[in-house]
Amino acid sequence: MTVAASVVRVLADHGTEYDLVPHPKSLSSIESASAAHVPEDHIAKGVLLKDRVGYVLAVIPGSEWVDLRRLQAELGRDLGMASEAEVDRLFNDCDPGAIPPLGEAYGLEMVLDESLTQLSSIYFEGGDHEHLVRLDGDQFNALMRGIRRGNISNTM
Repeated sequence: MTVAASVVRVLADHGTEYDLVPHPKSLSSIESASAAHVPEDHIAKGVLLKDRVGYVLAVIPGSEWVDLRRLQAELGRDLGMASEAEVDRLFNDCDPGAIPPLGEAYGLEMVLDESLTQLSSIYFEGGDHEHLVRLDGDQFNALMRGIRRGNISNTM
């Protein structure tokens, strides 16, 4: 697998041009950045959270952690981490743990960390652990148009 069918569909629907960056298999966004020789903070990492209302996909830089207190305050919700089983079920066309930061592809509400909107290039896992999808910053921002934004992450 390279890019999940759901991701390809959303990119095509938006007319988004992208490149694939192959890299040796990795199991985290930090490892992916290193393997692909890209800056860690240019990786858009999806983190699946949940509460009684439903799921939220937080999209943050690969070099950061979700700041749950800040995110909860921003949304007025009591969010916690989703389980691996929930991630696998919702992202069923992806390799386990390879969460694309495109909630639209999976019918998920999203929140985007504001810092990602300032970058000239963005990379993200498209559904496997051996490729990154590369978009220029304008293409990424066009995909994220209308998505709620905030300062929702902290440095690791």
